[in-house]
Amino acid sequence: MQTSCALLAGLAIVLTLPVTPASVADAQNATEFDIVLANGRVMDPESNLDAIRHVGIRNGKIAAVSSQPLRGRTVVDAKGLVVAPGFIDLHSHGQDDENYRFKARDGVTTALEMEVGASPVAAWYAQREGKSLVNFGATVGHIPVKMAVMKDTGRFLPRDNATNRRATPDEVRQVADLIKQGLDEGALGIGFGINYVPTTTRSEVFDLFALAAERGVANYVHLRHAGAVEPGSAIGALQEVLADAVSTGASLHVVHITSMCLRQTATCLNMIEGAARRGLDVTTEAYPYTATQTRLESAIYDEGWQERFGMTFKDLQWVTTGERLTAETFARYRKEGGSVIGHSIPEEISRLAAANPRVIVASDGLIENRQGHPRGAGSFARVLGIYVRQQQALSLMDALRKMSLLPAQRLEKAVPAMRAKGRLKVGADADITIFDPATVIDRATFEQPAQYSEGIRHVLVGGVFVVRDEKIVEDARPGRDVRRPRGSPPQPARERIQSNRLHHP
Repeated sequence: MQTSCALLAGLAIVLTLPVTPASVADAQNATEFDIVLANGRVMDPESNLDAIRHVGIRNGKIAAVSSQPLRGRTVVDAKGLVVAPGFIDLHSHGQDDENYRFKARDGVTTALEMEVGASPVAAWYAQREGKSLVNFGATVGHIPVKMAVMKDTGRFLPRDNATNRRATPDEVRQVADLIKQGLDEGALGIGFGINYVPTTTRSEVFDLFALAAERGVANYVHLRHAGAVEPGSAIGALQEVLADAVSTGASLHVVHITSMCLRQTATCLNMIEGAARRGLDVTTEAYPYTATQTRLESAIYDEGWQERFGMTFKDLQWVTTGERLTAETFARYRKEGGSVIGHSIPEEISRLAAANPRVIVASDGLIENRQGHPRGAGSFARVLGIYVRQQQALSLMDALRKMSLLPAQRLEKAVPAMRAKGRLKVGADADITIFDPATVIDRATFEQPAQYSEGIRHVLVGGVFVVRDEKIVEDARPGRDVRRPRGSPPQPARERIQSNRLHHP
């Protein structure tokens, strides 16, 4: 009995000994991690940590962030480099291997197609599973659904039936049913390009917002109008979707705010920020360039475009040849169909959005056969190089927050897995971007858009290197689907207003 008591007393003494920082460090030193990122300037936009630390990675997760050195099977010396959460691109049209390579070299670890979206959703995900360099995901897209239902002949964007005529009541029902199916298959939300399908009625948009509220997902919206011409200005278009969000309880994300609002961007940002301060779940994004890109045959360039956008023919650049257009070439290429760059965003407007801490960085990018817009290759490095280092328009921490934490937070209510992204802390996914803050810059130009960014030294996706020493790791395919749990239950009715008008045009 005395021996037992003595043993218990001894055990109690051991159990009550304080756990000191030194003992924690000793335990970490005794542990071997898969990968250690040593001596880097670790920046976590959630906690505001900004200090020299050592990061231990195990089984695809961040397992340690330590002030003491760590042991690992692979050790990367990150001295002089920033170690940050991997960048999340909410607006990435390039969803193939060519584009994923540009994304990875720009520091992006998760590339999502949230505006145009996809349909059918299950097939879209299946095409990429096990084959992707970076993480991927998509909304169910109103545009591709409407093109399929209305038998539009356009490529990627509508060019005839979905643009030129109003959907019948039966077609509206079919569109709603296919969007519901896409949400059932795990789509991240509902994507809208109302400007591309201008015959879409306001009641149809309202009813789909109500569906999004019921399913607990956000609407990712290209507004009905761009520019400042009334009636039909971007301000009026923004008022439409803000009203729909308020009256249905739906969450709202407005895409590429600068190219929609142009010189009225400050007013549009004030509207969004005012709505957010009053409790509306609304966010927006911008890319850091002064030109747009879209299909010339789309509704964007219907009659009146010069006045709407404040542009002339010479402001249009044909992607295939790089030539500036004339009235003659505009008419010819519009009939043929293809991509055009529109030089329409003032630099001060681009800088305004880049400096705004609420405006998420998103590329709206697509490189196709090495042609396209430089935003598809360089958006994130450009913010770091131009707007942080050269112009000092915002702090490095604010920039990282706009590239990682904010896009993760935009999604995490609907997609709980996103709570493990956009942060650099123990337990988070090991999606990590390591860059040189003194040299990081975009190299893509309007004349040569297929140029990799510089200064993005290493990139990991799920604890696997996809970029090492500024080179793509050719056999790496660690990208995983970002997806809502299938069959996610509807949201509580108290947070939304039910719509029973889905059968109306």
